[in-house]
Amino acid sequence: MRFAVLGAGAIGAYVGAALARGGADVTLIARGAHLRAMAADGVRVHSPRGDFTARPHATDDITAIGDADVVFVALKAYSLPEIAPRLGSVLAPDAAVVWAQNGIPWWYFQSAPGPGGLTGLESLDPSGVIAASIEPRHNVGCVVYSATEIVEPGVIRHIEGTRFTIGEPDGSESERCKQISAAFAAGGLRAPVEARLRDQIWLKLVGNVAFNPITTLTGATLGELGLVPEMRELLLTIFAECAAVADRLGITFPVSLDRRLEAGLAVGDHKTSMLQDLEAGKRLEFECMTGAVVELAEHLNEPVPAVRAMHACVKLLDELRQHAAGGA
Repeated sequence: MRFAVLGAGAIGAYVGAALARGGADVTLIARGAHLRAMAADGVRVHSPRGDFTARPHATDDITAIGDADVVFVALKAYSLPEIAPRLGSVLAPDAAVVWAQNGIPWWYFQSAPGPGGLTGLESLDPSGVIAASIEPRHNVGCVVYSATEIVEPGVIRHIEGTRFTIGEPDGSESERCKQISAAFAAGGLRAPVEARLRDQIWLKLVGNVAFNPITTLTGATLGELGLVPEMRELLLTIFAECAAVADRLGITFPVSLDRRLEAGLAVGDHKTSMLQDLEAGKRLEFECMTGAVVELAEHLNEPVPAVRAMHACVKLLDELRQHAAGGA
């Protein structure tokens, strides 16, 4: 299979390098110094599972996607409305698009309409731009359980986790998902095919909604969140609010929320993606997490005061930083 990785940053470059190591034909699409380093020296991965280097083709030309059987999209969720029309115009007719974003994905209500026939959320897909650009047949969901960082251009630090759970929006067992899973396995990754992918989405989402804003506001690593009992209590409160919304949508959590909390804290000395973005001066990704839960809660008349507070704080933080950057 021919793979293209759109947004070959910390996660995308790691996945692309692993796929290439497994024998897949891979093209990485990135930009800036990171692209130049990967084009010159390949992707160098430092991992507790063993360091390796892979040399997939790297470019900034999105039209390279046109030859791909599978496009792995590792962009931030807020980037999708802008890039979706271009992406849709260059996709091969039978290409699969694996969406590897945090939070609730824009395609969430495909094949499974929400309350009152809800088919989309403004926090995920403003004015339905993405849905209008990408035909439903292309979509494959993905829940990423892997922690990575760019330590310098072209160099990825893999901290833990190799699981990239995938699934069709309608829950069917497709041949393309089996083939994608096999290619990931050949590269040393795990990509189990899950019929109830939305359960997995919410299991990760409760952590995103709680961990990401709080670490960004406090500067704490995941492990440091467990240092005081008051923080554990707040985290579990946010988990419970998210779970109440999820329950209204028919979600069954595959593990307990207590276990989910402990698994997050056990990651230890790792900064969430949102905290990494804050420190790098990048825009913050939160609408697909806190924003989506708040919007869903409004549709369901479900109170989520702690989630609303986190959303307001991180939204203000992002707004202030953007204003400061504009003033500079």
